[in-house]
Amino acid sequence: MPTLTKLYSMKEAALHNTPEDCWVVVDGKIYDVTKYLEDHPGGADVLLEATGKDAKEEFDDAGHSKSAIELMQDYFIGELDPTTEIPEMDVFRKERDTGFASKLMESAVQYWAIPAAAVGISVVVAILYARRK
Repeated sequence: MPTLTKLYSMKEAALHNTPEDCWVVVDGKIYDVTKYLEDHPGGADVLLEATGKDAKEEFDDAGHSKSAIELMQDYFIGELDPTTEIPEMDVFRKERDTGFASKLMESAVQYWAIPAAAVGISVVVAILYARRK
C-alpha cells in the first residue's frame, strides 16, 4: 500500500526561506531542514541559498554520501504537488493588426519626410537657378 504524503506547491515551499523556517526541495521532495542548519557540513548558507527552487542539481553536484542521503529522510515532510504549474515567464509579442500597411506608410513618412523635402527643395532651387542663367 503506497504511503500518502502531503503535497505542497513550489510557491508555498519557497516561503520557508529563513534560518527559523527553512525548507529545501530536492528532486520534487520537500525537506524541513530548519533543525539541521547548524549541523550541515557546508554551513547554513548553502541550504538557505537552495530555497525557492528545486535544488537537485546543486545537491547532486555536491557529491553527498549515502549516509547523507539516508539522513535526509529524517527531514522529509512532503512532495511538490504535480498538479500545480510553475508559472512561466510570459513572452510579450506585439501582434500585427489589420492596419499594418498604414502603419508602415506612417513610419515611411515620418522617417523620409525630411530627406524628401530637402531633395525637393534642392530640385526646385536647381531649376530656378538654371532659368536665371
